[in-house]
Amino acid sequence: MVVTLHSVVREGLELDYDREHRVIPDDLVEDFARFGITGWEIWRVGRHLFHRVECEDWDRANEALAGSAANRRWQQHINQVVDHFDPVDERGVPQPLDRVWSLSEQRDG
Repeated sequence: MVVTLHSVVREGLELDYDREHRVIPDDLVEDFARFGITGWEIWRVGRHLFHRVECEDWDRANEALAGSAANRRWQQHINQVVDHFDPVDERGVPQPLDRVWSLSEQRDG
């Protein structure tokens, strides 16, 4: 499955965010693989970040990441430059954006 997410960088820290994502911790990359996350790309426009995540099951991956020491360390670190995700559920877990339209689906029917 593919999900898209939206987050926002703290004002003035856009280049810090870019620098921090040149390479993420290897133990987090290993956890992603163990939890079924096979791809993650991020685009930035100003302060707005758009994430494209390829995973087996987004909800299951998030549950597993909640118990990951590598993810907790990374979140503590990166939240110095990330302001927030939007939208989130009642637990604060980032929620995928709704896809509105797909050219390939329209074309291929």
